[in-house]
Amino acid sequence: MRIDVMKTYKLFINGNFPRSESGRVYEILDSKGKFLANPCNGSRKDLRESVVAARAAHGGWSSATAFNRGQVLYRVAEIMQGRIDQFVAEIVAQEGVTPAAAKIQVQTAIDTWVWYAGWCDKIDSISGSTNPVSGPFYNFSIPESLGVVAIFADSKPSLLSLVSALAPVIATGNTAVLIASQKYPLCAITLAECLATSDVPAGVVNILTGKSDQFVTWVGSHMEIDGVDATGLGSKDLAEIKELGSENLKRVYSFGDSKSTKRMTSFMEVKTVWHTVGI
Repeated sequence: MRIDVMKTYKLFINGNFPRSESGRVYEILDSKGKFLANPCNGSRKDLRESVVAARAAHGGWSSATAFNRGQVLYRVAEIMQGRIDQFVAEIVAQEGVTPAAAKIQVQTAIDTWVWYAGWCDKIDSISGSTNPVSGPFYNFSIPESLGVVAIFADSKPSLLSLVSALAPVIATGNTAVLIASQKYPLCAITLAECLATSDVPAGVVNILTGKSDQFVTWVGSHMEIDGVDATGLGSKDLAEIKELGSENLKRVYSFGDSKSTKRMTSFMEVKTVWHTVGI
């Protein structure tokens, strides 16, 4: 009698798949209440290492051309396309939806990823400008990436929520530390495998699983995290992370739509450049 080889769901930090340094895991059940997996319960040290990796990767990723970032993101969509069956199986097991509904979600997630990939070399055109000034000067507003962005992914739809939060952050040159849904974390690690086998540089995306509430305090108080997509947090946790983030001027946002250029521009800085006419 053959014994199935169960998948081990690890963290994704700096392009590698380590277990949590604490050695802890937690149990998740499928939609019928049966054992499904033991994902890692990430620790504060795992978060610190993720932020260090994201900060180190930011310079290279943000300085890449927007066209190049678009190509890299499109390659991720290609790899996701080849893993449709795996994503569908995980969504069915976690959310209890039909295979047909799960497949629609996966296809929508891939389409959303491609949509943001297409915006990589266009977002500057709508968020930047040439400004009228009094005097012999040119004045330009140029958008740039914010830096390291932490993401609290919404629970459902488990894959589409991940893509809707992660793609706009990295499309604009930011690097990310994504906290997967505590209840539905499996698609996050499978997405990490797609990223690891694509052209996304190590450290650009880091994915942690575990108890979401424990990450709120750590993320809010971390001085090297510049922004937070808090869409997946409840009202209590959202209020806490806003309070903690105010002490170090974090941008904290919660979004209601899956596809919007606002999810890109919210984590961009606008730099103003003056240049003398004729020089």
